[in-house]
Order: sequence, then C-alpha cells, then structure tokens
Amino acid sequence: MTGWVKIVGLGPGANELVTPQVSDVLAAASDVIGYIPYVARVAPRAGLTLHPSDNRVELDRARHALTLAAQGHRVAVVSSGDPGVFAMASALFEALEQGPPHWRELHIEVLPGITAMLAAAARAGAPLGHDFCAINLSDNLKPWALIEKRLRLAVEGDFAMAFYNPRSKSRPEGFARALDLLQQACGDARPVIFARAVSTPEEDIRVVPLSDTRPEMADMRTVVIVGASNTRVIDGGQRPIVYTPRSVLS
Repeated sequence: MTGWVKIVGLGPGANELVTPQVSDVLAAASDVIGYIPYVARVAPRAGLTLHPSDNRVELDRARHALTLAAQGHRVAVVSSGDPGVFAMASALFEALEQGPPHWRELHIEVLPGITAMLAAAARAGAPLGHDFCAINLSDNLKPWALIEKRLRLAVEGDFAMAFYNPRSKSRPEGFARALDLLQQACGDARPVIFARAVSTPEEDIRVVPLSDTRPEMADMRTVVIVGASNTRVIDGGQRPIVYTPRSVLS
C-alpha cells in the first residue's frame, strides 16, 4: 500500500515546541485528522485536506484515518502534547485491532511530542524529578470509582502526580472530589502546581499548598501537578521553584 498513517504530537501549544520530525510529516501529509482545536493549529495549504471532528469520536476518527490511508492517502493524525499520552495513538491501534486485516499492512508510525505535563513541570522546576504517575481525571471513558482507587494508591505509594483533564463544565464535581480525597489522604501542605495553557500567551503558573487548593483553580486547559511528600519549594525570586529530590531517605 502506498498510503500511510503517522500519529503525531503537536506539543503543548507553542509552535517552537513542535519537533522537526512532526513538522516534516505535516508538510508531507495529504490529510490531517484530529480534534477541532488541534487541527486548527495546522496551517492550510494546497493539496492538504483538514478533517476536524468532535472530541468524543476518537474511534471514528481513527477508522477514518485508516480508511483514507488504505485508499493511498498520506494521513497525519494529530494530538496535542504526545499522541501516546491520553491521546490518539491508543485509539488508532484499537481501531486497527478491530478493523479489517488489510489495515495491518499499512505503514503506521507514532511520532512523539512534548506533553503538557512535561512542559508544565519544566516551567515550575523539576516536580517530577523522582517517581511519578499521570492520571486522567475524566470519567468519560472509565468509572469514577477507578479514578478514586488510583488516587488513593498513588498517595500510598508517595508518587508525585500529574492530572490531565481535571475539570470541565460538564463535570465540575470530579476535581472537587479529587482535592477532598487528596487533602484528607495526604494531610499536609505539599505543593500543587496549576499550570494553565503552558507555552501560549495565556500561560499561567501557580504554586499553592495542597491545603489551600480549590476546584475553580483548574479547567480543561490546566495540568495539575501534586508533589510527593518530599517535594520542595525554593524562593526563586520571580516565582517559586518546585522540585522533587532524586534521593529518598529510608
């Protein structure tokens, strides 16, 4: 087959954080498929067809990409951040597994990008400098009981935690429940980073003690990073510097 699918990460927002490898793929693609605001980040040009779609049709989007590629199209499936982190790579491979056998003959690649989590951590210092986990707080694709279980186990394991999709207009109560759980389970004032729209003109970074956190501090453009019990805050002058030491004393 002459067509291909390349699943690419556009990074957290700034054009300079898109990798050269991904830029080359976008320049060679005949079609770009993705969620509406991510496709909007790709400049139109002659010979390129843009296929924006809603956020809750990941499998339909993946099937569309594979169908076009099987017809000979060069398809770039775009996600923000990294396509393998709560994004389209997993959806595409799910569609591939469920789809017709000839799709498996396609040339398919996943090209990494800078995640919002890593961009936010870099702005704040090094809060993910030791063991950490990433948890998607959206319960659209998994039950809330599982999210609570993972939060409790992450606290028990004393991981730093990065939260994606913390709070939306359709589910404002979940993040409030998560904060209540963390405040009770941790019982301390460890630093929490609210990093909104990192690398864009709307960027806002706030460091708040866990005991002072409130649900309205986050929205869907915010990555929230909760420190481990030994995460430190240094007065950096212009803004606090947050880091988690690489050594853990027994």
